[in-house]
Amino acid sequence: MIFWYNLLYRENMKHKKMHFITKFAYCTTLFILGIGTSYAATASCSRANLTRCLDSVCAINISSNPAARCQYCGTSNAGTPPKNAMRTVSAGASAKYNISDKELKKAPTDAGERYAWATAQCIQRVAGCTADDVSDTYDSLIEQSCKAAGVSAQLDRTLAAAAKQKSRVSCENDIRACLIADTYCMADFRNCQSDADFDKFFSACGVNATGCDDHISTIRDELIADRDTAIKNADTILTQIVASYSAAREKKLSGIKSSCTDNSARDACISAVCQRSMANQCAAGYESEKSMAIQLCKFYEIACATVD
Repeated sequence: MIFWYNLLYRENMKHKKMHFITKFAYCTTLFILGIGTSYAATASCSRANLTRCLDSVCAINISSNPAARCQYCGTSNAGTPPKNAMRTVSAGASAKYNISDKELKKAPTDAGERYAWATAQCIQRVAGCTADDVSDTYDSLIEQSCKAAGVSAQLDRTLAAAAKQKSRVSCENDIRACLIADTYCMADFRNCQSDADFDKFFSACGVNATGCDDHISTIRDELIADRDTAIKNADTILTQIVASYSAAREKKLSGIKSSCTDNSARDACISAVCQRSMANQCAAGYESEKSMAIQLCKFYEIACATVD
C-alpha cells in the first residue's frame, strides 16, 4: 500500500513539474505574441516618412525638374531625367528614410520597374506601410508630375523646333526646288503665271519645308520676283527666236535670189553631176553627158521661176 502511494506521489510531482514548465512556456509565448500583436495593432503608416523615402528614389532634383517623379517612376514617355544630376534632399528630411546613393545604384532605370523597386524598399524601411499606402500616397504625386512632364515635353519640342530653324538660303533652295517641279510651277513658271496658282503651290512647298517659318515671307517675295522675271524673259526670248528665224529666212531667200539671177546654183549642180555621175565627166566630145546633167539640174530653173 505504501509502495503504491509513494509511486503515485512521485509520478504526480513529475507531472506537476512538467505541467509548470509547459505552462510557463505557453504563457511566455502568449506574452511575446501579445506584444507583437499589440504593436502591429497600434503601429500606423507614416505617409510623410513614406513620401520622403519614395522621393529619395523618384524625386531627384524635383525643385529644378518638376517632371522628376514622372520621369523616374512614372513613364518613360515623359523623357529622360537630366544626366549627372546631383541628388538633393529636402530640408528636414531624415536620412533614416532616404535610400542612399549607394543603394540607388541598384535601382532599375525603367520607370515602372523603379517604382516597384522603390515600393519594396520603402515599405521595409517605414514601419506599418504597405503597397496600398504607396499607391494611395504617391500615385497622385506622380500624376501631377506627369502633367508637368507634358508641359516640359511641349516646351522641349518648341525649343527643339526653334533650334532646328534653317538658314534663309537653305530654305529658299528647298522651296525653289519644290516649286519648279513639273507637277507645280515648272522651271519657267508657266503654271504659276497667276498669283492664285503661285500661292497654291508655294503654300504646299512651304508646309514641307520644316524649320523655315522665319523666312517664308521673304522667300515668297523673292520667288514672286523670279517668276515675274522668268515670264517677262520668256516673252522676250520668244520674240528674239522669231526674229532670228525671220532673219535667217530672209538671208537664205536673198542668197537663193542671187543664185537664180546669175544661175550659179544651177551651174554648181551641173558641175557636181558631171563630176560624180558621168563616166567622162562631161568632157569635150561627150556632149550627151552634159546634156543629161543639164536636165537633171532643171529643177533649179523651175525653183527660181517661183521665187519672187
